[in-house]
Amino acid sequence: MSTPILGAEFSALVGTSATLTHTVTAEDSAKNWGNDLNVLSTPVLLWLSEITAMKVIESVVLASAMTVGLAHDSAHLAPTLTGDTVTITATLTGIDGKKLTFSVEGRDSHGAVLRGVHRRAVVNREEFIEKLAARSA
Repeated sequence: MSTPILGAEFSALVGTSATLTHTVTAEDSAKNWGNDLNVLSTPVLLWLSEITAMKVIESVVLASAMTVGLAHDSAHLAPTLTGDTVTITATLTGIDGKKLTFSVEGRDSHGAVLRGVHRRAVVNREEFIEKLAARSA
């Protein structure tokens, strides 16, 4: 029998949000991604939205489970300068089986910088690690 990975508590979290505040550093800069501008890179902004989505559900993810990113449909709306602070909010908006949908938004000191949807899946941790090991063999 398979180890349970999705507790009933997930459905109770629909509509729940989490927030993450991050000060943009040189390590987050688009200069590290082949751009010549000292602004928050899109890959880092998307990563921050993933971390924020994970915060929404962290209290109900069973030890036998983990979540993995499935998709982003987000727009990077405006640049955030290095040194500025960006605040990301993720809200769990839906559950379809093991798939979770979040709305994500980001703001800096000047206004909106991110808006979109992020999807994650709840997977069995042990099975995922086994698949990873098989891919790295």
